[in-house]
Amino acid sequence: MLDQKLIRENPTSVEESLSLRGKVFNISLIQELTLKKKEIDIEISSLQSESKKLSKLIGQEISKSKNNDSTEVNNLKKKGNEYRTKISEFEERKRTLDKNIHDEICNLPNLPSQDAPVGKDESHNLQVKTWGDPLVKKNLKSHWEIGESLNLFDSVKSTKISKSRFITLIGNGARLERALINFMLDMHTSNGYLELMPPALVNSESLTGSGQLPKFSNESFKCSNDDLWLSPTAEVPLTAFHRNDIIDSKKLPLKYVAYSPCFRREAGSYGRDTKGLIRLHQFNKVELYWFCDPSKSIEAHKKITLDAESILKKLNLPYRLVDICTGDLGFSSSRTFDLEVWLPSSKCYREISSCSNCLDFQARRSSIRAKIDKKNTYLHTLNGSGLAIGRTMAAILENGQQTDGSVKIPDALVPYFGSNILKTD
Repeated sequence: MLDQKLIRENPTSVEESLSLRGKVFNISLIQELTLKKKEIDIEISSLQSESKKLSKLIGQEISKSKNNDSTEVNNLKKKGNEYRTKISEFEERKRTLDKNIHDEICNLPNLPSQDAPVGKDESHNLQVKTWGDPLVKKNLKSHWEIGESLNLFDSVKSTKISKSRFITLIGNGARLERALINFMLDMHTSNGYLELMPPALVNSESLTGSGQLPKFSNESFKCSNDDLWLSPTAEVPLTAFHRNDIIDSKKLPLKYVAYSPCFRREAGSYGRDTKGLIRLHQFNKVELYWFCDPSKSIEAHKKITLDAESILKKLNLPYRLVDICTGDLGFSSSRTFDLEVWLPSSKCYREISSCSNCLDFQARRSSIRAKIDKKNTYLHTLNGSGLAIGRTMAAILENGQQTDGSVKIPDALVPYFGSNILKTD
């Protein structure tokens, strides 16, 4: 959430910054509402001051006349009641304005970082570096073809259980998924992250705090009888874990890692990646999340990205790092580095992790602060997949495929999977 004071005092600057996202944002209504609120605050303060003077005058009158039921005292009390009534009316108007301002600001995305490349869409994203040697050969199989031949998963039978774009992992497929989850969690916990396993159901306040609501309500699955939603990412419960907290600054940065199932409608993406493990309604992910001192979030952003990269390097999966342009940034992010893994069958890189610095955007929405320099300060939050499990499996299957139809398991994963080769049972 953007700062009300910033919008009220620098509306042109805010609009210009938001316009870098490739859309026009008119914040004149918000500015108008915040100015009205400021006027009401002045009125309330003035009335409260007059009410205090009147109370003192009533006391003096009663003391002087030694009669608390005189005409003069009653007239003064009547006037005092009028002040209280007016104050109550103004406070009710202020509450309505506060809600209207909050609702309007909740629809505004984060301000893009001045360091993010300027561009209108993903075609303007900037490749920063590549790592590894992409596998380029003829007659390479896709990961879903490999999965079917090795009986690793079944999407057809899964439609009996739920609907399309869900998948059931079978035998070595389930085993490989579990191995990847444990490998990633062990890697990150050994690197200073505290492991959490949060609820898969989250309330509306949690989704609002992380930025998914109100804008992305059509992307999530909601329980019809409760104010609960299936979590689209562990970023949501990890943000909410410290909602309304004032964190001891000596404990910063707080670094969490969480495995969780994730649920997304993928609205508007029908016809894209309908086969395999790339774009499912349910998938598993290991999430990295930081709460840090605002003065240190730029360095923290580099570090959380390196931590996600370390998984790809350990698995020897070729990837590239992309600096996301202003027009392609996520709603809550100020700056994002995407990690894209090489998928040989499609001869391209595909996103496997987005590492984002959200500055104080989520902390302001969730009221997460720390006392820094004797002042309660909104913290900066950062998040990144470390990694998306299904896409990692897809990359391992494609990059590790052998001429005999088997798949070579990365050395770092062998102790978890129990074998260096994946083949038919």
